[in-house]
Parts: sequence; structure tokens; C-alpha cells
Amino acid sequence: MNEVQPAADPLDRRSFLKLGAAVGGGLMLCLSGLPARDALAAMTGTPSQATPLGAWLRIGRDGVVTFMMSQSEMGQGSHTGLAMVVAEELEVPLSHVRLEQAPVTAEYFNPRYAGANGGQGTGGSSSISQVAPPIRTACAAVREVLVSAGAAALGVAGSECKADAGEVLHIPSGRRVTYGQVADAAARLPLAANAAVKSPKDFKLLGRFAPRRDLEAKVRGQAKYGIDTDVPGMLTALVLRCPVFGGKLKRFDATAALREPGVVRVVEISAGLAVVARSFWQARKGRDALQVQWEASPDPRWDSENLRATFEALAEQEGVVARNDGDAAAALATGTTKLEAVYESQYLDTACMEPMNTTAHVTRDRCEIWSPTQFQSRALSVAQRITGLPAERIVIHTTYLGGGFGRRFYHDFVEEAVETSKAVGAPVKLVRTREDDLRHSFYRPASWNRLEAALDAEGRITAWRHKAASSSILKILWPERVNAQTGLDGTATQGASNLLYELPHCRVEWVRADSPVPVGIWRSVGDSQNAFVTQCFIDELAFAAKQDPLQFRLKHLTKTPQAQRLAAVLRLAAERAGWERPPAPGVFRGCAAVQCYGAYAAQVAEVSVSPEGEIKVHRVVAALDCGWVTSPDLVRQQAEGGIVQGLSAAMGEAITIKGGAVEQSNFHDYPMARLVGQPKIEFHLMPSEQPPLSVGEPAGTPCIAPAVANAVFAATGVRMRSMPFSRHSLKKA
Repeated sequence: MNEVQPAADPLDRRSFLKLGAAVGGGLMLCLSGLPARDALAAMTGTPSQATPLGAWLRIGRDGVVTFMMSQSEMGQGSHTGLAMVVAEELEVPLSHVRLEQAPVTAEYFNPRYAGANGGQGTGGSSSISQVAPPIRTACAAVREVLVSAGAAALGVAGSECKADAGEVLHIPSGRRVTYGQVADAAARLPLAANAAVKSPKDFKLLGRFAPRRDLEAKVRGQAKYGIDTDVPGMLTALVLRCPVFGGKLKRFDATAALREPGVVRVVEISAGLAVVARSFWQARKGRDALQVQWEASPDPRWDSENLRATFEALAEQEGVVARNDGDAAAALATGTTKLEAVYESQYLDTACMEPMNTTAHVTRDRCEIWSPTQFQSRALSVAQRITGLPAERIVIHTTYLGGGFGRRFYHDFVEEAVETSKAVGAPVKLVRTREDDLRHSFYRPASWNRLEAALDAEGRITAWRHKAASSSILKILWPERVNAQTGLDGTATQGASNLLYELPHCRVEWVRADSPVPVGIWRSVGDSQNAFVTQCFIDELAFAAKQDPLQFRLKHLTKTPQAQRLAAVLRLAAERAGWERPPAPGVFRGCAAVQCYGAYAAQVAEVSVSPEGEIKVHRVVAALDCGWVTSPDLVRQQAEGGIVQGLSAAMGEAITIKGGAVEQSNFHDYPMARLVGQPKIEFHLMPSEQPPLSVGEPAGTPCIAPAVANAVFAATGVRMRSMPFSRHSLKKA
């Protein structure tokens, strides 16, 4: 089993070159100098002036291809998928591709986050859609020089040779030479500026099943997550933080804590008080013994019981405009049929199975970090700020991540570990308990949405107006990416302003709510809420027009290629669900279809509602068009996981605030979905040779809540206008 391991002493690229010499030479290539920039722009829409992905390939004399992996593995399968891309374009067996974690330098920046404020990170379903295209271009160029070197070694024309299973084959004679045998010669040849990547129709590996590279290690318990880190002399730290958002430490007494066996130090850091001990339980006992007074002034407007009134007052303000087609106000005034509705959602936590943690070792001239991070560049930046060390003296070891969903894009847990290690002068593993994680996180924003629409006499939408209020997730993570002129955070209106449905007069506004509650990324970001809002309201319009919800959507998805692509996915889901046939007695159907992160997703949910109002989801039929894929099985896994996660959020999850603090503490009062009672999930992938699009965000999460809510209406005549649905009292009609 080839597991991802950090390169030996990856302080700088010189060490990597030394490593290459140590393993016997061969072909070593920096892909950042290859013609990946134009390919990236063409395939992903990234501006051509953006920094292209940089990555390292090393082909040893034994024929093993070492690929420097820049992406984090958090269960989504990116390590397997990108290894498949390398194997496909280089024409080598997948078993010949070995992965090493890349150092944090500009060569390894994710194109999605490239630029002055970008960096190396994994998020936004970008590992394949953004990283794979330039890797393909680079590997195609490497393949060409290998074939040229092989032809020269065989004394034949290059036109008579081809790459085949890690070898160069002379087609007429059948003679072969391995990549390892010609690697040194290939390294001396110039790389082609216009190397042709393989056509999807010629793929041998991509698009087929391949075993996950991380599966065996995880099944055997050998995979190393951040929380598994163990280095010589390591201490463990737990942090006591103010329970109220925005609160500060006023005074403390550590006398009792320091009396606890194993407690070494109590240090004040930015987040609060770090109790450092020789084991986790000793640190916890010490933390429990601390005597602390906090200074906090909670704002009651942001307590959950007051949230609706707070948002309604904010919505009276003028918002920033995310979309403004035609004249929505005039069209609303003249519409034949008019509808208005308010939709809401509560705060959510990602609730990753592995709590936040990081191990740091800060010395006078070096800082080493082991972290399950999604954003290595930000981890590096925070270490530079705290230690004052230059980037080349800081090493980031990226471990496996026990779930991410955007939470590990933030670096508060890295900051706490580095500050504590610096204070005590020893390696420190900073660990959070489940309670710490739930109460001190970055939550999916609560939102409030007022929608108005009008229909003409034929039942077509003539006007659409959507005003939303929520907090900005970019305010903390990327304040520079908030529109400088309008203050618009584009993530807040994902799924609302980019609707593909034909809306001749459409206005979407957003009012920013500056709440003290820290908010952040949650799987599919704005689409996880806005798809619920818009797809449920479209269903309301279909009912008002006395039309079938499926056919109503399809007749509003005809004019653009993107709309037609979404319509095709919706048809696929409906056909496989048997939409035209009646479901079983007592079972009702609902549907939803959205474009999310460029991909096209649709779902049909089959639901029953008991006389007591209990919602049961029996079956979900999902379809996705995400261009060509690495492995259909990886996509299916993402879809199934996303559906369960989205269903869990819709049916019961909620972070509630009281007195400026989170009320939930663990899974007993933050109910996550269990395996028991999950619906049957059928997933269908639209065949495609189009460039790859996103998977993890769109595949399952955005559509499930509206599909279920629309099915509940079909069953009961009651609209689910707020999440989670458990807040509703349902009685079967």
C-alpha cells in the first residue's frame, strides 16, 4: 500500500533534489514550467494570467513515478483520483504511481485559490476540476519526451513508437524499453509547448473503477490522521475558551490546575488559556480545575429565539444587488398570479468525526507542524506570523483528515498549537473535545429569505424577486474577496443569483448581517441553503400554475446550453425514479434540480408522512452531470455521502444560540444522521466527455432538502419553509 508520506526534510526544493539523487536519479521535472497555463484557462475558465498549478514528477530508474501531491485527503478520494490522472496521461499502471505530500510553495498552489491572496488548499470541489487539467497537460509533455528518448535508445523513429504500461513500445518490432531505462536521457530533452492530452474516448483507466489508495490503511487502522500524531517529547494541550462569542479573559487562577498530576504549564494564548500536560486526560483534569472569570456582553438580537425578528428588521434595509435582469418590480405589479413566501434556516456545524487538532514544534530557528488542514498556505502564514520565521524554516506535514466540509479551511486550531508550543518550548499536540468543536466553530450562517414571484396566464414565471439576509463567510476567511464597491459576498447568493431557470425579470438582493456568531464554509456553501429556498419556491409556483412540478421546471429550462444540460439531468433522475408512474400507496414524490459549482444535479425523493407527522424518506434517485470523471465509484460515494449529510441537516441539525453561546455540546443534542433508517439511494452519472466539473459540493447536498420538502407538501399540503424540518408540527392531511 503506497501511503502519502512527507518528503525527507522538505524545508526547501534543494532538499527534494537531494532526495531524487539519493534514490538513484531518473527523470525529475518541475511541472510549473510546462504549458499548463493556457490549458488551465481553457478547461477551467481561470484567467490566463493566473498562476498555474506547480507540481513535481520524479521517475526513478525502477520505473516508479513519484507525484508530489498538493491536495488534502479528507475522504473525498482526491489522492486516488489524481493518481489515476497521472497514470492515464503517462501510460503507466496505477500501481506504479507513488504519492508524496508536497511542500507549501507557489508551485503547488491550487488554481482555484491562485493569485496574490491564494495558496495551496483543498476545497470547492476543485481537486479534479481545477488541479487535474494542468497535471494532464504536464504529464502529456513528459510522456512525449519519454517516447522520444525511448525511440532513440531503440534506434528507431519516434513516429513508430508509443507509450505503453510504463514502457516505450516499438510497434513494428514489438521491442520495448522501460521508462526507468530512458529517464535520464528524457530529462535532457526539451519539453513540448503543445503536448496533446488524451481524448476522453481513449481513456483506459479514467472513468473506470479503481480501488481507493487509502482504503486498506483505513480498514486496518494504519492511516495516520492528525489526532494520531506522536512525536518524541510531545505534550498535550486543551484550551479553555470564553463560552460567549466575543468574550475576553478577565482574570484566572491556575493554582489548582497546576496541582493536577501531569500538568506542566498553563499559558495564556489568543484564544484563552492552554493547559499543557503529559497526556490528554491530565490536560483535561487541569482545565477543569481552572478558576476563570470572563468579560462578555452577549447581544440578545442574535439569540436563536430572536433571530427572525433581527433578520426581518435587517431586511428593511437596502441590500446589495447580486442580480438585476429587467424590471422585477414592474413585472410583479402586472402579473396574473402572485406569490410571496419567507424561508429560513438555522446555523449548522460541520461536526467532523475527527475533532480539530494540530501538533506543533516551535524552536528558535524552525517550526514543524502536523495538521489535518485543508489550507496549507494559511497554516504556513499563521506560523510565520506567530514565530517570526521565514517560510523556508517552516514545515507543514498534511495528515489524513477525518472529515473537512470546509471547517479545516480555517486555521484557528493551528494558531492555538503554534502559540502553545512557542510558549512552552516543546512539541505540543493541541486537541479539541467534541464539546470544544461544537461550541467554538465556524458555522454555516443562519439565513432569512423573502421571495416574490408572478406568473402569466399560461403559467410561466414573469417576475422573480429574492431578498436574503445572512452573515458573510468571506469576512473572516477572505475579506479582500468581498466586492470592494458593493460589499457583496458572492458565496451568500450561490444558488440564488445563478439560477438557470428562465426568469425574464429577476432581482436578487443580499443584506449582510454582522453577527458576533463566527460563520464559515459548510459543504456546498450558499447552495446548501439557497437551493432549498429557490427549489421549494419554484414548486410553490408550479402548484399555483396547476402544473406538474417536473414539467414546470423543464419548460423553464430550454433557452441556454447550461439550462438544457440541467434539464437533461432532471429528466434522467425523473425517468429512473419512474416519475410518470404512481408511487406506492402512501408514498409521495418531490424533485429539485440545480447548478452548483458548475456541475448539474437533480434528485427525486420518495417520502411518507405518518399521522403523527413523522417524515420518512424511503428512496432518493439522484443524477449528476460533472463532465468526465476519474472513477465513477468515487463520484457515487460523494453523492451518497452528500445526500445523507444534507438530509441530516434538513431533518434535525441546528446550532442554537442563547445568551451569546452555543447550546449544543455533543451528538446527544446535535442529532446527526445514523445509518439506521437511511433511504435507498440510487445514483446515476450522466456520460460525458466534457471537461471535469465539481463533484463533492453538488453531487448530493443541495438538492436533497428541497426534494424532500416538496414531497412532504405533496403528502400533506404543508410547506416546509424553514430548516430543520423538525421545527414543524405535521399532521397528515
